[in-house]
Amino acid sequence: MRLRSKLAIRAAKLTSFLIKKMKRGSGVTLPGYVARRIDPDILKAMAQQVRGKTIVTMGTNGKTTTNAILCRALESEGKKVIINRTGANMLNGIISAFVLATDKKGRLDADFACIEVDEISSVGVLPKLEPDCALLTNISRDQLDRFGEVDITYNKLLTAVKSVPNTTLIINCDDILSYSLAEESGNPFVTCGISEQIFDDISRSEIRESIFCRKCGKKLEYDFFHYGQLGIYHCPNCGWERPEPDYTAQNIELNDEVYSFDVDGMHIDSTARTPYNIYNTLSAYTALKTMGAGYVGFKEMIEAFDYGNNRESIFTIDGARVQLHLAKNPIGFQQKISLVLKDEKPKDIIIQINDTAQDGRDISWLWDVDFQYLADSSAQRIITAGTRRYDMGLRLKYEDIPCETTTDLKAAVADCAKNGTKNLYVIVNYSGLYRTNHMLAELEKGGAGE
Repeated sequence: MRLRSKLAIRAAKLTSFLIKKMKRGSGVTLPGYVARRIDPDILKAMAQQVRGKTIVTMGTNGKTTTNAILCRALESEGKKVIINRTGANMLNGIISAFVLATDKKGRLDADFACIEVDEISSVGVLPKLEPDCALLTNISRDQLDRFGEVDITYNKLLTAVKSVPNTTLIINCDDILSYSLAEESGNPFVTCGISEQIFDDISRSEIRESIFCRKCGKKLEYDFFHYGQLGIYHCPNCGWERPEPDYTAQNIELNDEVYSFDVDGMHIDSTARTPYNIYNTLSAYTALKTMGAGYVGFKEMIEAFDYGNNRESIFTIDGARVQLHLAKNPIGFQQKISLVLKDEKPKDIIIQINDTAQDGRDISWLWDVDFQYLADSSAQRIITAGTRRYDMGLRLKYEDIPCETTTDLKAAVADCAKNGTKNLYVIVNYSGLYRTNHMLAELEKGGAGE
């Protein structure tokens, strides 16, 4: 290894140590920045030390969960895996994942790398990683002030995958944007999809990123929508259509709040509580099977897998069942509303909306979510919180749904847990996730009254 690379690694590790020592954060981004300033080629040098294959996961929804499934499957077969577990998926965070995993001599001991990559950052990351496999979950709107409209994201991803022409793509072919990108890229690709109609009317909503043929521009016809623009589609003009997927999930059933399904001859009794996690499972399995590793014990691994990943967590506070859910864009929020509606019991709901740089300053996407369904959710109280609590309250007012506001999320949770329905849903966008998880864990441990 070059001396510059060794210096970059040592400086990054020292930076991480100091950040944690001073309790200034988790130290998973700045170390990568420091390493890159010393050695601009540090990521490429690190990636070349991976003995086996590198798999990257991209897309608007499902990246973190899918990447975690990939890693867990490989680890269950005894493989040593580099992963950016914290979701630090831009260039500096990815560099940190590699350099902080090295030994005292700056060497990696890794059979595989499973790396989540931000869509906009993909153009700069993929040429350095030169991954064997790139998994694309879907393409939809997210953080409008960063990504803009969906065509910007599409073009960034297309440029990224074209820069690594030997990378095999794993594509959700139910998404017309992902499938079109795969065809246009020229990369080899493998498809997965769901041919059964399993998403309910609330999940499907009317949020569509594109329903026009990417070949001739005419309006597509759908046998049915899963949600958004995902579904079974064909063009009546030129014949372009959703292909028969190489891998699919079948015999999908929901029992006792969790889904079971069949994949590649395996019957899986999963712990997945939302149908989207069937997609995450299916795409991860497709990638593993394509790469020839991590799939042998997949059934046993996935049946014990925790899909929560700190983004879907359940707590018991003062005798109340408290569920925490992440919702950071229109399609994701629509899935959470569907989940709430499946629970027919009386409930309380707290919605926290922030507008930090992590969340995206533009929260106009709230108007694309079909909140009117919450009128039939058996909610006794709906409380809005966060820096944009009044915007969220206004959105509910337009649906004639009464709500309260709070500046003290902890107190609101404690009050609902003690005096409410004993069935509380807390829905937050990205910047509130870590703190809310920590706060709910503290309340669970100490009791809402403390």
